Amino acid sequence: QVQLVESGGGLVPPGGSLRLSCAASERLFSGYTLGWYRQAPGKQRELVARSTTAGITTYADSVKGRFTISRDNAKNTVYLQMNSLKPEDTAVYYCNTAPQSIWQWGQGTQVTVSS
Repeated sequence: QVQLVESGGGLVPPGGSLRLSCAASERLFSGYTLGWYRQAPGKQRELVARSTTAGITTYADSVKGRFTISRDNAKNTVYLQMNSLKPEDTAVYYCNTAPQSIWQWGQGTQVTVSS
């Protein structure tokens, strides 16, 4: 069973930045399209960014131009650089395969954007 460990969340003011990391135990990590998802209170989990095996990235309109997904296949790690954070970015952030999640979800990392 693949294990996912997200980290890097925290409390930041509007306009701030955070860099999230997600380490996976899957040795075939490089063979998957990976994504960052988020779930705000009372809302469904949504896919906000994904990176194909070739490094092609796509983003939800709500984060385009502010978030950047990247991956280090040698370290089995995917990152999410988040800039110009807004209060509406507040959520628990998760990583998984994309666009369909096939691995067991990790615990996620809480991002709170508030002054």
